[in-house]
Amino acid sequence: MQAVLPDSDLFAEPEREVVQWIALDDPQEWEEFSHPHGGSQSNLWESNLVIEGMHCAACSLNVEHALKSVEGVISAEVNASSERARIIWSADSTKPSDWMRAIVRAGYRALPATDTSLFEKRRKEQRLALWRWLVAGFCMLQVMMYTMPAYISGFGDMTPDVRMLLQWAAWILTLPVMIFSCGPFFSNAWRDIKQHMISMDFPVSLGIIITFGVSTAATFQPSGWWGQQTYFDSLTMFVFFLLTGRWLELRLRSRTAGALDDLMRRLPDSVERQNADGSFTRIAVRRLMLGNVVRVLAGESFPADGTIVMGETQVDEALLTGESRPVLRSMGSAVIAGSHNLNSAVLVKVEQLGKSTRYAQIVALMERASVDKPRLALLADRLARPFILLVLLAAAGAAAFWWRNDPGRALMAAVAVLVVTCPCALSLATPAAMLASAGFLARRGVLVRRLQALEAFAGIDTVIFDKTGTLTSDAMHIVSTAVREGVSAERVLQTASAVAQHSMHPVSRALVAASKATMVDTVSDVKEVLGQGLSANSEYGQIRLGSAKFCGLETLPADSVQLYLVDEHGWLASFAIEEDIRPDARNAVCALQEAGIEVQVLSGDRLQAVQRVASQVGISVVSSDCTPQDKLSHLQSLQQQGRHVAMIGDGLNDGPVLASAHVSIAIGKAVPVAQAQSDFVVLSGKLILIPQMLIQARRTMLIVRQNLIWAALYNAVCVPLAVMGWLSAWIAGLGMALSSLIVILNAARLARSVEVI
Repeated sequence: MQAVLPDSDLFAEPEREVVQWIALDDPQEWEEFSHPHGGSQSNLWESNLVIEGMHCAACSLNVEHALKSVEGVISAEVNASSERARIIWSADSTKPSDWMRAIVRAGYRALPATDTSLFEKRRKEQRLALWRWLVAGFCMLQVMMYTMPAYISGFGDMTPDVRMLLQWAAWILTLPVMIFSCGPFFSNAWRDIKQHMISMDFPVSLGIIITFGVSTAATFQPSGWWGQQTYFDSLTMFVFFLLTGRWLELRLRSRTAGALDDLMRRLPDSVERQNADGSFTRIAVRRLMLGNVVRVLAGESFPADGTIVMGETQVDEALLTGESRPVLRSMGSAVIAGSHNLNSAVLVKVEQLGKSTRYAQIVALMERASVDKPRLALLADRLARPFILLVLLAAAGAAAFWWRNDPGRALMAAVAVLVVTCPCALSLATPAAMLASAGFLARRGVLVRRLQALEAFAGIDTVIFDKTGTLTSDAMHIVSTAVREGVSAERVLQTASAVAQHSMHPVSRALVAASKATMVDTVSDVKEVLGQGLSANSEYGQIRLGSAKFCGLETLPADSVQLYLVDEHGWLASFAIEEDIRPDARNAVCALQEAGIEVQVLSGDRLQAVQRVASQVGISVVSSDCTPQDKLSHLQSLQQQGRHVAMIGDGLNDGPVLASAHVSIAIGKAVPVAQAQSDFVVLSGKLILIPQMLIQARRTMLIVRQNLIWAALYNAVCVPLAVMGWLSAWIAGLGMALSSLIVILNAARLARSVEVI
């Protein structure tokens, strides 16, 4: 599915190119780059694209306008920094080729975000940009060599014919710059003219053309009103500086959004599937079906979620879970799509494919973040187009002011205004920093679902933890056992475990784990009452295992979960079970408190159990026995007091409170509802990442403020200088390139590691 038009076709009528989009109209192709939105009955789809050819905020607004003008497109979000678009469209009113056509007509190029050729296309784009830069640099040096004698020679040192020969040589060497190196500026400006839109390439192209036109006129006819002064050296120099900034910006943007692209390239194109006779055939991954057994060789990625049925190996899951060290996976172990097999070949039974894999869910979360626009970025985008119009007016005003006394200086002042003023730095200030942070966190197993949350997280003063599954892990363990007099504790534990193995409840799993080595299945007719307990026939007769109420016993206060076993004669045994506290919970809480954050626990569990966990991790403020509505009311009460609250949870009952918090964080293998309401998803479940996220959020907003101040100061100083004619064209070009480059480089600092507080 090729989705990129050759440069030579940029001026072609877009209808000729629509043929390549027809394949995307097949509904069977939609799931490759789209997923249903708002339920299957609405027939709405959400698609993710990569948009090529954008260079500033005005470009993203142009693409958004083109997409929204298509009937059936409900909404469109385009982020110039990540070069990605998110489109919600109705399959009843439009099809992909319609809005692909709209993008092409607007003068840009697009391809599905899952296109496997995306990486190669970007490499070609970078190589072409590098060649344009090299040509401009070579010609600049040669032009400067021919123009330098005119600057250093004294009166009478150079005859008119020699001076003319040098000017002609400079003109000839400027032609490759105009024809090849300036190609992107001119094609984008022509696109703006045809679409009655505007972007930063229009005033830049206008400045380049004016400079070349005046210098050419002075070369061909020195006696004209434009005088004998040529500016080929300034022209080639500021084109070189502009291309330098564009190329470095392209590289840095690619690195910033690299985590998403790395995820996109994680799945293999093909895999070896086991046949009925035990042999293997290599097939495309899209032909896999549930239940297939595949052989994954060392060095390959797992194509789907599944279970190892033969073999043992080390697996790299860093990009998907944040686990930095390889993990051992043996027979019976689960593996996830997109993780790397490091050591030896294994056989895997496919259990989840396509959109249902954990890999696909992670990619979907990151795609959503890549097109998200923070509040400050939206403000900058709205200012971009009016800013460019003001630039054009300022350039016209500068030319009019100087024209009467010095037409040559008037034109150069106009050129300097057109080139030096650039809203790119202002537009890039926020998204560049936030995308850099999102990429940094993604490489550590934290997915940023909403970039705006980084700004909110930097300002929080209260963190609320859920207990079960957040401060504690999924695992539980038995701390004590009490049995009826005359009964063997070991034998009772075996019987209770034999019953418990028929349930997947965490408490039952803890009981089974406690006697796994000696467990003997001596029970029959096991029945489970969901959420209460189990009944069975055993050597003790009819028995029940579960809560006190289920077993017909009186509930007594306890610091831990109590599991009871009763027979026909009454109480038989009690098992005290406690949750395992996450090993890094105390360090994470201490780090947050040292950062000036108040930490609380909000749980639906009993007071004694909540206080036990809270005391062990160093939290003094606890709320227990909370229903989902109680949790929401507690959060709203804090917010009414002026608190900025971050909620951290993982369960289904955390959905409402996660949705209402200023910042919401889902921990570990959180259920989909919790993830859907969360701003961040900590895949690895490491709580120590929470204070690191806080540090990163504060660093991000510091960088954003620095970038905004720099962009504002740059324009405030340079625009008046350009209007007054005190900036030459090459200095203007250098200033424009440096303004955007400084913003990008400053944002790139956020990709460096940070230490816990």
